[in-house]
Amino acid sequence: MVMRRFGVLAAVASAAVLALGALPQSAAAETFKLAYSTWVGYGPLFIARDKGFFEKEGVDVELINMEDPKLRFAALAAGKIDALATTIDTMPLYLKPDAPKYKYLFALDDSKGGDGIVATKEIKSIADLKGKKVAFGEGTVSQFYLDVLLKEAGLKESDVQAINMTAGDAGSAFVAGNVDAAVTWEPWLTRGKQAEHGHLLTDSSSTPGLITDVVLAPESVIDKRGGELKAIYRGWIQAVEFVKTNPDEANAIMAKGVGGWLKEPAVFAETLQGIVYYDQAANEAFFGSAGKMGGLKKTVGNALDVWSGLGKLQVKVAPEDLVSHIAFEK
Repeated sequence: MVMRRFGVLAAVASAAVLALGALPQSAAAETFKLAYSTWVGYGPLFIARDKGFFEKEGVDVELINMEDPKLRFAALAAGKIDALATTIDTMPLYLKPDAPKYKYLFALDDSKGGDGIVATKEIKSIADLKGKKVAFGEGTVSQFYLDVLLKEAGLKESDVQAINMTAGDAGSAFVAGNVDAAVTWEPWLTRGKQAEHGHLLTDSSSTPGLITDVVLAPESVIDKRGGELKAIYRGWIQAVEFVKTNPDEANAIMAKGVGGWLKEPAVFAETLQGIVYYDQAANEAFFGSAGKMGGLKKTVGNALDVWSGLGKLQVKVAPEDLVSHIAFEK
């Protein structure tokens, strides 16, 4: 079960943030703390750590597992961590008038079939979802993904019968015949299309750049620790190149590092087929420049439009306000 997009009780998040506060001050001053969740896309971070790429670039990175986005953003706002990894669409939900200003720094991975929609066979297009029971997780990347596709088809979320479920429960409900469609991921995409009544309506391979994980940080961290952020990016790029040239060793390192449901290299390698890592060329094309942003601008714009339309945004910003190009500076 993919954990990067789910939340837990706020009380648990608060307790964990307080626990982070107990870290020795000396460690906090010397170490750059980057939070992540259990997701195949974050694997190269562990290669950069374990193969010494971060050390070679002169930065000491502590990778901290935090499954709940509420926990990660609470810790980031409190200064208990320095940066975090998440999907692009998640960050605007945590922008508040009285909170730090966050900016995207560089891209990690892109979903290329790892997310999708399974539907009954009579539903042959996104437009055919109108009036149908569609299961997805509210406030998650699944909702964002669905709403963008609905918008492109001339519909909005209110045109479908929305059923709030986790991705796993949504897939299970579809296989059981309790909903007409489900926004989900593996293994439920495969199980859904193998069901007698089901097929794969669409998946993220047709929407490159839409479901993308990034590293982000507050402006204060960018200002004070820009050199370390550049070093982390360089370490990431070296790790992605290592994956290309040493896939078996890379999968073993990444599976062990990410752990959880991905702890077995074979499972990690299979899940990896649904994403693509961003190397230097892909990052530079996606982020573009301060004067001419790449595909990131459209994705951020979609996130702002979707969450604003659902009344979930607390501040008014433009895509350009949320991007830093410091990682690409020489």
